[in-house]
Amino acid sequence: MAKETTTTLRPFGMRDKLGYMFGDFGNDFTFILSSSLLMKFYTDVMGVSAGLVGIMMMLARFVDAFTDVTMGQIVDRSKPTKDGKFKPWLRRMCGPVAVASFLLYATWFKDMAMGFKIFWMFFTYLLWGSVFYTSINIPYGSMASAISAEPKHRAELSTFRTIGATLAGTCIGVIMPLIIYYTNEAGQQVMAPNKVVIFSLICSIGAVVCYLLCFHMTTERVKVEQKTEKFNLGKLLKGLVTNKALIGIVVASICQLLVQLTSQGMMAYVYPNYFGNIQAQSMAGLVGTAITLICSVFVVKLSTKLGRKELGIYASILGTVVFVIAFIMHTHNAWVFLGLYSVSYIGLAIFSLICWAMITDVIDDTEVRTGSRSDGEIYSVYSFARKLGQAASSGVTGLLLTMIGYTAETQFEESVTNGIYNITCLVPAIGYALLAVVLFFLYPLNKKRVESNVAELASRRGE
Repeated sequence: MAKETTTTLRPFGMRDKLGYMFGDFGNDFTFILSSSLLMKFYTDVMGVSAGLVGIMMMLARFVDAFTDVTMGQIVDRSKPTKDGKFKPWLRRMCGPVAVASFLLYATWFKDMAMGFKIFWMFFTYLLWGSVFYTSINIPYGSMASAISAEPKHRAELSTFRTIGATLAGTCIGVIMPLIIYYTNEAGQQVMAPNKVVIFSLICSIGAVVCYLLCFHMTTERVKVEQKTEKFNLGKLLKGLVTNKALIGIVVASICQLLVQLTSQGMMAYVYPNYFGNIQAQSMAGLVGTAITLICSVFVVKLSTKLGRKELGIYASILGTVVFVIAFIMHTHNAWVFLGLYSVSYIGLAIFSLICWAMITDVIDDTEVRTGSRSDGEIYSVYSFARKLGQAASSGVTGLLLTMIGYTAETQFEESVTNGIYNITCLVPAIGYALLAVVLFFLYPLNKKRVESNVAELASRRGE
């Protein structure tokens, strides 16, 4: 069970919030780069079919079923150090995850045999996502509950974590299109392989810097004891399948990422191929950042007043309605589409700002019910769920792009570009609708129950 430390530590404050923000800034320097660029890179530069890239991403999630849970057990069973239980992993693994991300974009192999390119794609993607990214993301996510036991502080950490992801998304979404694309002789905007390498290197360096800032700026105040009991897979699985709150947030996260990553991934197709407007693609990244920052000003107070579950439902309904309108309009004006996308992004921004606090609510609820606290174990399951969402997005996107006939040769044909527009609108609309349904019917932690759990745990700890 987690216990408040008795030693004198610096009070929770802005330094912790900014430090935790840098952690997800570092995460998403490689994660958002992958979700925004990898499929487009392998289809347009390496000549691999979108369907095969999507299948690769989905198959990798089966590996994650083992690596995520394993890493969660490693974290829970590791001994606390002078720096804490979770923080040391950031310093240990920041270099490997950055190098593995850079190797994903090996343009120097673009003229190799297709079999080798497919092998390299599988090898580096598993190395980055299933091994090194897992080994840093799970302890990073788990440490939120160790930085502070206060629900308000955790909500603030969730908000700043989302701000960090948004800033990384801005660097990638705004700057990347302007760097890696050029206009060819036919007047088409296509990818420049050598600039992809340079940009991926910059992102890897940025990731390392951000991880180290997170390590030095945050403080673990809640001492989470080392788990020493023998690992029991049957008990773990039973605990997971009977944990309704965890199941709810898992399914909700899959739906959220279906929206988020499909939107991010399709930006690399809908703007250069359908609209022929890279400037609008760059502006979309900037708009997303502005909306998230604006929402971050009021979302903590709003979620405290309404409840995180309740606020998530309202946000999801908004996103569903706007994407349905965009599909019906089928506009050819990139700036009109950007306006609709911006309104829909309010829903995604709000849920993204509260979802990390919701997983700490799940951890608290589990402790209330079972008397045992397993931050790393629960977060590893949640992390795996988010990867399932990534897989669902990549798999669906790759399959649909293949179905509409997308290849490097057909990418500007009218039937293909119209198909790109339809995918960009319909998949996020469905994801938003499913998210609202899951939060309403499956996720049990409403405002009243969260407040009850907080009071119960405070009583147990004598606070």
